Amino acid sequence: MVAAAKLLRLAGRRRAGRFLAEGPNLVEAAVRAGVVVELFATEAAAERHADLLTGQHVHAITERAAKALSDTVTPTGLVAVCETPEPALSTVLTGARLVAVAVGMSEPGNAGTLIRLAHAMGAAGVVLAGHSVDPYNGKCLRSSTGSIFAVPVVVEPDTEAVLAALKGAGLQVLATTLDGETELGDADLTGPTAWLFGPEAHGLPAEVAAAADHRVRIEMPGDAESLNVAAAAAICLYQSARAGR
Repeated sequence: MVAAAKLLRLAGRRRAGRFLAEGPNLVEAAVRAGVVVELFATEAAAERHADLLTGQHVHAITERAAKALSDTVTPTGLVAVCETPEPALSTVLTGARLVAVAVGMSEPGNAGTLIRLAHAMGAAGVVLAGHSVDPYNGKCLRSSTGSIFAVPVVVEPDTEAVLAALKGAGLQVLATTLDGETELGDADLTGPTAWLFGPEAHGLPAEVAAAADHRVRIEMPGDAESLNVAAAAAICLYQSARAGR
């Protein structure tokens, strides 16, 4: 229990190679993925989610202990300790047709949503490049709605190494920018493609955008200044998935 509580902090997760998944949706996805090491549940949660916990060894905990294992205002009382996957970038890129790459994305909600989108669009994986958020913090996990257990997520601080690996794997690299020379509707998305998405506030670093094969802008008939990164990613990944069918 004490060791599990330490997984609420990034340092604890990295040291142990484990993380916490809270709530029935995440726990069910973790069980399905076979990464659960321990399960904790309050009496009320165990009764409420009896079907989910059938056949599982569950440690009974108090409501107070459940709060100590949660980073939410209203704990669910159901928490799993999970092994952190460490997929290799080269493995994820082998034979990939679609890859989503977040560069310097620090907002966990956006990162989790990108993982969910990548899963929904059939992407081979998600790469968090540069100084990006830890995908296994609570908010990112919740935003992924369990997709983090279904699509490989690679954490690679070296953005240049990621770009080299993408091109080495034969993927065209497309950067999303407001002033891209290619409109999304004109982009050739029929081949294997990696999309680069930058942080919400500043977008992609200029040197990263310049290293892409093409810089793509989303045409907007309305007069909105821009789209948030999750909306832009949804449009781009959908277009790629549609073109690849």
